[in-house]
Amino acid sequence: MRYPYYLFTASVAAAAIRGKAPRPDADGRYTLEAPGIRAQFIPYAATLTNLFVKDKNGVERDIVLGYDNTSFYPVDPGHPVYNAIPGRYANRIGGGKFKIDNVTYTTPLNDGPNTLHSGLNNWSFRTWNVTNVTNSSITFSILDPANSTGMPGRVEASVTYSLEKNKWNIKMDAVSLDTKTPIMLTQHTYFQLDAYANPDTRTVWNHTFSMPHSKRVLDIDKNALPTGKINNIAKDSTDDFWSAPHQLGFASGNKGWENHCGDGCHGYNGNWLFDSPRPADAVVATLSSAWSGIKADLRTNQEAIVIYTCNWNDGKTEFKSTQGIAGKDKFIPRDGCIAIEAQDYVDGINHPEWGRLDKQIFGPGQNYHWESSWTFGLM
Repeated sequence: MRYPYYLFTASVAAAAIRGKAPRPDADGRYTLEAPGIRAQFIPYAATLTNLFVKDKNGVERDIVLGYDNTSFYPVDPGHPVYNAIPGRYANRIGGGKFKIDNVTYTTPLNDGPNTLHSGLNNWSFRTWNVTNVTNSSITFSILDPANSTGMPGRVEASVTYSLEKNKWNIKMDAVSLDTKTPIMLTQHTYFQLDAYANPDTRTVWNHTFSMPHSKRVLDIDKNALPTGKINNIAKDSTDDFWSAPHQLGFASGNKGWENHCGDGCHGYNGNWLFDSPRPADAVVATLSSAWSGIKADLRTNQEAIVIYTCNWNDGKTEFKSTQGIAGKDKFIPRDGCIAIEAQDYVDGINHPEWGRLDKQIFGPGQNYHWESSWTFGLM
């Protein structure tokens, strides 16, 4: 089954015919390349499907989750938001309600008592337009109509992915066209730096993680919704990735590891806050694996980051044919990946005491801008 949903602007289609821009392959993937890095994208959810870098032995590894069959992205009932753009408001909205100028708005509940990523009609369920493409960059755009996810006003948005030597750049812009509305975006990237080829483990507990500028974390309830309290992170406590790099599983023996990220959830599914101010061009997060030798450094203009260690994976989903060990099964275990999502404070629209409203609510003509980059190298 071929992917049936791709949309092309006339200019992009014409440029492809003239040979000035790459065409998608038979499965709808656009391939971008630069020295040391290769990436593939589809218009559905503006999704990164594959990201290839070389490990310490010179072997090219596909280090993000996804599907071989691109037609499965829109029909997968689990919809894990693999490397996609959820919107117009990422992560949770408490109780599916928020207020702007004393008017209450209601969003659909799809995560227990809360709204996650703006509900089941969010931007990660939509096919974006391709508005520009070259051998090293691609731009997707979307027009979100008013009330499509219970939010007021129309929003225009775009994301540009570009590659340079060993580096993946991401820039997003959005504008509210009509009225004040929430906007908070992220690139919902799932990593597995061993590409499931490590014969000893398929989990990410052996990956090392560091966030030297994150000494505070939002307190959460049993549904992983922020309570409003901001906790300082003590050295060597479960949430400590600032004092020194730690393996992601370093705290597994700590009291409170079970249910640490909500009822039934061990590991991480929380929102760390960055120091302010922090050095210009600071690396805010580093993920690495001693087995593959691959290291990934994140820079961003955002003020927080969500980390999720794939606790809810049921072990029934397969990884891609570009991953794994020949002759072995292809199933992703619980704790088999890590999602890293640069963004602002989760549910900040319901916590004015945090002072984030001007970072998350945008009036007519006000521009929202998000950017991050991942630089890949060896440990």
